[in-house]
Amino acid sequence: MSADHRHRILVVDDTPANLRIMADTLRDEFELAMATNGPDALDMANENPPDLVLLDIMMPDMDGYEVCRRLKADPATADIPVIFVTAMGEVEDETHGLELGAVDYLRKPCNPAIVQARVHTHLHLLQARRDLARQNEELKQAARLREDVERISRHDLKNPLTSIMSVPQLLLMADNLDEHQREMLQRVEESAYAMLGMINFSLDLFKMEQGIYKLQAKAVDLLDVLRRVGNELESLGRSRKVDLAVLLDGSEPKAGDSFMILGEDLLCHSMLGNLMRNALEAAPPDSTVTVRLERGDPARVAVHNMGAVPPEVRERFFEKYATAGKERGTGLGTYSARLTAETLGGGIGFESSEEAGTTVTVELPKA
Repeated sequence: MSADHRHRILVVDDTPANLRIMADTLRDEFELAMATNGPDALDMANENPPDLVLLDIMMPDMDGYEVCRRLKADPATADIPVIFVTAMGEVEDETHGLELGAVDYLRKPCNPAIVQARVHTHLHLLQARRDLARQNEELKQAARLREDVERISRHDLKNPLTSIMSVPQLLLMADNLDEHQREMLQRVEESAYAMLGMINFSLDLFKMEQGIYKLQAKAVDLLDVLRRVGNELESLGRSRKVDLAVLLDGSEPKAGDSFMILGEDLLCHSMLGNLMRNALEAAPPDSTVTVRLERGDPARVAVHNMGAVPPEVRERFFEKYATAGKERGTGLGTYSARLTAETLGGGIGFESSEEAGTTVTVELPKA
C-alpha cells in the first residue's frame, strides 16, 4: 500500500458497538465507511465502491447473505472482496457464505490482530489481481499495436512490389532473349505475384481472425492452383530431396482434367501452399509428399508426408504459434489453413503416427 493511498473499507453491522470496535481496529491505516443495514451498504458500495467489505450476516430486513449476493450480481461491485464477520459458527453457514462469493469468514468476537491480518492479506491479493489485469491490458494493447504496425507495413510493401513486378513484363517484350532468359524472367514475375499474394493473404487473415472477412466464392480449379504451388515449391523439394505427387481420385491427372471447388483462388493458393510447404519440410529425405484429390460433396484434399507430428504439438496442431523443433517455424501455417478452410465453408483435420506419417485433410464445398 503506497503512502499516498489509503484503501477504503466498508464495514456493515447493525450493532453500533461492533462498528466502534472495527473503527478502533482499522481507522489508523484505512479510510472507513460505516453502514448499519443492507440497503444502505448497497447504496454506499455503488456510489463509492470500497476496496473491501466487512459484512455482518445477522441483520434485520436484509441479511448479509443477500447483501453479498447483490454485490456479486452487480458488475460494478462484483470484484470487491467480501469478508463475513459473524457469531454464526456452523460449517454450513461458512460454506454458504463462501459459495455466495465471500473470500473469508471471521467469527465474533474478533481478535483485532486477526482482523488486521486478514484485511491486509485480502487487500494485497486485490492489488495483485488489479496489477495482473493492468499488465494483461498492456500486453493486449502492445499486441494490437504490433498487429497494426505489421498490417501497415504489409500494405506499404505492395507499392514497391508492384514496381518490381512490372520489370519482367517490360523485359519480356524484347525480341533478343533466349529461352533460358525468358524462363528466368517468368520465374521472377511468378515469385513477385506470389509475394503479392502472401501480402494480400496476411491482410485477409487478420479479417478472418476478426470474423469480418467477406467471402466472394466462385468456381476454382484446385488442379491449376496445385500446379502453381508446385512450381513455387520446386526448389524446396529439390533441396530436401523430396518428391511431390498429385493424385486425382487415385490416379495421376490427365490433360484437360479439373477439380472444381467453390472458393477464392487466393485463399486456396495460400492454404495449399502452407500445407504443402509444411509437408515438404517435415518429410524425410528420399520420400514423397502426396496430394490426393477426391471428388464428392464435400470435395476432399489430403496432403500426406511420412514425417510424424511431435506428440507435444498434436493437441494444439491448428492453434496459433503451435510449433516444436522446426527451424524458423512460426506456428502459423496450420493455423491459417484452419481459418481459411472454415472461411471457405469447409473444415480441416489431421492424423499422425510414427508408422503412417501425417495426413492433413481439408473438406471444401464442391462447385
